[in-house]
Amino acid sequence: MAGKGAGRFAPSPSGRLHVGNLRTAVVAWLFARSTGRSFLIRVEDLDRVRAGAEAEQLAELAALGITSDTPVLRQSEQADRYGQALDRLQAQGLVYECFCSRRDVADAASAPHGRPGFYPGTCRGLGGDERERRRAQRRPALRLASAVGTWTVHDLLAGEVSAPVDDVVLRRNDGVVAYNLAVVVDDAAQGIDQVVRGEDLLESAPRQAYLASLLGLPAPTYAHVPLAVTAGGSRLAKRDGAVTLEDLAGLGRSSRAVLDTILASLGLPGGPLEAALASFDPVRLPRDPWIVDPATLISPSAGPACKPSAPTDKVHP
Repeated sequence: MAGKGAGRFAPSPSGRLHVGNLRTAVVAWLFARSTGRSFLIRVEDLDRVRAGAEAEQLAELAALGITSDTPVLRQSEQADRYGQALDRLQAQGLVYECFCSRRDVADAASAPHGRPGFYPGTCRGLGGDERERRRAQRRPALRLASAVGTWTVHDLLAGEVSAPVDDVVLRRNDGVVAYNLAVVVDDAAQGIDQVVRGEDLLESAPRQAYLASLLGLPAPTYAHVPLAVTAGGSRLAKRDGAVTLEDLAGLGRSSRAVLDTILASLGLPGGPLEAALASFDPVRLPRDPWIVDPATLISPSAGPACKPSAPTDKVHP
């Protein structure tokens, strides 16, 4: 039992949560409670925001029994905190201006020897005169001058994970702090020392842990869980059918029934989350994606709307 610290779920308020998002929230809640941690909800609203989505998401989570132990924090209200972190990195000489457009970055990644998704440091060595000329044409973003090629973190489910660390964006050219910096600063400020989220973010963990080290902040414990996917193997999305609580309610499926389906996909008994907590064991979590059949989700008698993978007897402590 940890007895201290906190876990969290941090959705972006761009629309309603689908059952895959809700499943990740359930797992994050179970991890936190099973280790004696608090559980927090943070709204990551620095990018796409749809009016009313935050209230909808909080209501959806509450319908499954998931609420925040502290007032919900919104990233849009933390500008001073992010500014202080940027100042600290700049004082260490670890920040430089970048004038590249998204197209420039994409072209560099697709060039011979380019690395998809990673910035090659195009603007890192610009001289003062050239930077001045480019400032007159385009407002710069701020990037990290990374001093490492890779960084390694330990993930409770994936084990040791090493991934490249490039010169990540710290502040976009519209003046908004970038995700990788914001999430590191917020987790530390909120006392979050356990991050449970989808495995699509696994390669971001080394970048974020490296940033935390530069800021003198502790890196959290990570657990990246398999995603919900369609039968064709693509990530589940709201366009794939009745996969939100709202849509399923319209088809006669209660929030409790949906929760039971999510818990069944994790190999846990139905019922309120507190009952499932007694049976929760990370060792037995499925390690393959949850294959969701929207047609099965609406059937009260068809059982769990998934093809659960076999549990493993191995977990990385």
